[in-house]
Amino acid sequence: MWWKPLAVLTARTPARGLALAGMKRGPHRGLAPLAASRAYGTEERGEPNSPEYRLFYRNAQGQLISPFHDIPLYADAKQKLYNMVVEIPRWSNAKMEIATKLPLNPIKQDVKKGKLRFTANVFPYKGYIWNYGAIPQTWEDPSHKDADTGCCGDNDPVDVCDIGLRVCNRGEVVSVKALGVLALIDEGETDWKVIVINADDPEFNNINSLADVERLRPGYLDATRNWFRVYKIPEGKPENCFAFDGKFKDKEFAEEVLQSTHRYWRSLITGATSPGQLDCTNTSVDGSPFKRDQKTAQAALQANPPLGAPKSIPVEVDKWHYLSR
Repeated sequence: MWWKPLAVLTARTPARGLALAGMKRGPHRGLAPLAASRAYGTEERGEPNSPEYRLFYRNAQGQLISPFHDIPLYADAKQKLYNMVVEIPRWSNAKMEIATKLPLNPIKQDVKKGKLRFTANVFPYKGYIWNYGAIPQTWEDPSHKDADTGCCGDNDPVDVCDIGLRVCNRGEVVSVKALGVLALIDEGETDWKVIVINADDPEFNNINSLADVERLRPGYLDATRNWFRVYKIPEGKPENCFAFDGKFKDKEFAEEVLQSTHRYWRSLITGATSPGQLDCTNTSVDGSPFKRDQKTAQAALQANPPLGAPKSIPVEVDKWHYLSR
């Protein structure tokens, strides 16, 4: 088998289609230290920039896992550091997401009306203005109406925006600290956007609240709110709206969002709540009726074509959209 356990992979022995989720690669860089508290591997399948592309996960022992269900909520519970799965690196446009309805929940590009989705550049924003991703083992329950927003959940893991300075790689698992949360109402559904900072950021110890963000990275929160307000306008949709009059809620509120959605996930993964169309296949959650062995997981992986050459990205992805005030 060409795949090698993470422990023996080095900068000199990269396996084709496999990358270390916490490490960076580049033409003039080796592998940077892991940003997360654990090592996770990613294995690519299909042709990048195509509907068939998938990014699967393995743990440090080389076992296939689900980034939705098997990666823990916490990187360090005592320090309140959470694991973040990076779906979309800052400045990029491809709408990548954890595939919640596929076995093992690989990352794939969203498809709408038969076409790959790319988020438009709405001037002055180029793609996503943070590293964007999800907190594992959380779930916004579509059957639960939130008391604060008056809307039900969007049936996905909780979204997070990492304001750290480093541009992460797709698929990285990084340790983050929660700073606050924005309550987006997306097409009538509650869609929390938790603001976090990467544990390897040089200002990590100095940024502990929304007030610190305003002081040390002025304008970032206002830009974040406006980005979410307008990003769907180029698709012909109206501005998005928010609960709490668009005001960010503090760190404590964000922590409670993560705790409550973790409880909803726990109910989901144990079968107490019906998964509907969600795929809850996992390989490590004890007591889950959806837990499967590695042979079954390997079959799910092998059902996808091997890594191929990347497809070209449509030129219109680089187009700028200008909105009148």
